[in-house]
Amino acid sequence: MSDHSSHSDRSAGSAKASQALQHALSGALQAAGRDRAHTIALAYSGGLDSSVLLDVAAADAARRGVRLLALHVHHGLSSHADGWLAHCEERCRALGVAFHAERVVLEGVADSGVEEAARVARYAALGRMCRAHGADVLLTAHHLDDQAETVLLQLLRGSGLAGMSGMEAFNNAPGLLGDGNTLVLRPLLAITRAQLEAYAAQCGLASIEDESNADTRYARNALRHLVMPALGQSFPGYQQRLARAAGHAQGAQELLLEVAQQDLQRCRRDDHLLMPALRELSEQRFFNLMRYWFAARGMRMPSSAWMHEMRAQLMQADVEAQLCVSHPDGEVHRYRERVFLAPRRTPPEEGEVIRLKWNGEARLRIDAYYGALHLERIAAADPRPGFDAAWLAAQPLAVQGRSGGERVKLAANRPARSLKQHFQSADVPAWERPYLPLLFAGDDLLFAAGIGMDCVHFAAGGERVAIRWLAD
Repeated sequence: MSDHSSHSDRSAGSAKASQALQHALSGALQAAGRDRAHTIALAYSGGLDSSVLLDVAAADAARRGVRLLALHVHHGLSSHADGWLAHCEERCRALGVAFHAERVVLEGVADSGVEEAARVARYAALGRMCRAHGADVLLTAHHLDDQAETVLLQLLRGSGLAGMSGMEAFNNAPGLLGDGNTLVLRPLLAITRAQLEAYAAQCGLASIEDESNADTRYARNALRHLVMPALGQSFPGYQQRLARAAGHAQGAQELLLEVAQQDLQRCRRDDHLLMPALRELSEQRFFNLMRYWFAARGMRMPSSAWMHEMRAQLMQADVEAQLCVSHPDGEVHRYRERVFLAPRRTPPEEGEVIRLKWNGEARLRIDAYYGALHLERIAAADPRPGFDAAWLAAQPLAVQGRSGGERVKLAANRPARSLKQHFQSADVPAWERPYLPLLFAGDDLLFAAGIGMDCVHFAAGGERVAIRWLAD
């Protein structure tokens, strides 16, 4: 075969591979409803996978007149990290793609390990850069082999359906990116690593190789280098079959989410769940509902053993019991046949007094009590009660917890009652009361969170201020 024929074959192969990847990208954008997005970001590490995606996305962006941003995260874990950043910047300059980078310092390494800490820091940085530069789509270069590894890894960890579902073609990841507005899009999930390698070879793409990718002490690397090659020899095409299994798991998971949403609607009242309705659920529907509730509140999934113990305690406790089951991210409380999910908090220091001066702000943040005082101005013609605005601005204000003996009179035709009596009448759970602050003007109690304003200092007319408490 002549050199000319060989070159023609390579060009044809490159064109075919490019066409397949372009089709995968455009199809993914269309399926996610972002094919008309004006600004698209791409997570660019400089590795082979993201280098191929960058090459394809740059051509697509130029063809469609879309603004493409390449985002790079510098972890500083490798002595080569500065060189990788320079390589990425130079490659983007050659392609005419805007390049942005952020340096991060890993936190929580002792708790989660380097691999997980790096992942969390990377996505948080990508989210910040997306928001800073106006991109609501983030492309990542996860491919079919990555999907197969993810499914196997989750199976080996004993994960449930959510874990076995693998990665979605697109989803919002507020817990990772820091908001719910950016869509993470994975256009290469149906493309194999071999296809990406072939494209890179045909196009002569230069990429970097992170030396840590060869370290089999990391679980994913062990799978990639020790397990997957053996699977490939005995089960050719296993990646597609694992991806298909993940698709089945995703379908089953969607069904479970629908059931959980229906059960939550039936069992929930305001911010809590009702024990009578929970008792009617089968054990598995109870667990499914609680997992959904935890996820909606941004809490990590507890172990199966913890879930069984939590259910047993909720079901077996006496009706008047004030039960608390600790969770790594919060607490599950049962109070008067109701179940609450509270964040993990540290009670304010006993006797602590927080001095304030109101200068007309609509909101005064009180960190020690995990919330804020909201001060609403009321016009003179408005009949609602409140404190004279000028008078309130002149008062030395203080926020503190209960010390005993405090009383609140909510209206002129109602008697003053102790805070305990008010809390009992309002059905405020006992564990919530330490986080409900009192607002004083000198020695006079003006407002008790969870109860209301004391009427003694209400103004008869003029511009007034109504106070309410809003917890985080």
